[in-house]
Amino acid sequence: MSNKRVMSASDFGKVAVLMGGRSAEREISLISGQAVLTALLEQGVDAHKVDVGLDISQQLVAGQFDRAFNVLHGRGGEDGQIQGVLQSLAIPFTGSDVTGAVLSMNKMISKQIWLQQGLPTAAFEQVTIDSDVNDLATRLGLPLMVKPVNEGSSIGMTKVNTKDDLAKAITLATHYDAEVIVETWISGEEYTVAILDQQALPVIQLKTPHEFYDFDAKYKANTTHYLCPCGLAENDEKYCQQLALDAFNALRMKGWGRIDLMRDQAGKFYLLEANSVPGMTDHSLVPMAAKQAGLSFNDLVWQILESRVEVSI
Repeated sequence: MSNKRVMSASDFGKVAVLMGGRSAEREISLISGQAVLTALLEQGVDAHKVDVGLDISQQLVAGQFDRAFNVLHGRGGEDGQIQGVLQSLAIPFTGSDVTGAVLSMNKMISKQIWLQQGLPTAAFEQVTIDSDVNDLATRLGLPLMVKPVNEGSSIGMTKVNTKDDLAKAITLATHYDAEVIVETWISGEEYTVAILDQQALPVIQLKTPHEFYDFDAKYKANTTHYLCPCGLAENDEKYCQQLALDAFNALRMKGWGRIDLMRDQAGKFYLLEANSVPGMTDHSLVPMAAKQAGLSFNDLVWQILESRVEVSI
């Protein structure tokens, strides 16, 4: 991938690096945001930390920012809220616009769109704490994955093997979101594909001794392994990359993001979910894939900032 630059640091103007926020992923966002801020400052960009709170509109107006680098994970950052604020203030920003953010954050809508587009994803149903778990288990089979619809970083997710566990997992998920889905469990290998400027970066395989790639496996455990090169045959990797790009575009995402997939034991790939503002620490998945493609962390951050969403009011 080319790391040719078409702008100078001064062309960006004053840049707000949006981080923190009020979601369950606040602490991860602060780490990602600091890494992005440092990378921009090292390259001479007039970048400033903005810890996003309820007064974000006032902060942005008072700061007289020319553009924003969105590193807010989870609610408020990936669901269209901050995108709407930036749109209303006519401040160009990185990543997906309001539409792409909404469609990619909501796991149920994402899967419905993928199915409409003929893209493979596991069978699923929306559930509530009043759902008949016996009926669910009969229709979808066990094991199952229970997910809050609008959370990231695997927060509130549970793999269940019994009907009793299913009821408990649904109750847990409702603590994080009023909308919950139950999804057929796919047994196999997990992969992730970063998208940057309409190009799929090298595929990464995720290996963990945990039952799935949960919050602890992502951010705390030292037993998680990331394979890049991923070990797939060349034609399988190309198929995986194209599937991820198709999934990204189906959700009308823009700029950059990440698509997570599984490959079952028969070799078929299934889309799991989309991330419109993935982690951006030095050890996160997008920087890892970018490095494999020949982009340093600084180059990656610069390129994301270049590919901002233009706005007009």
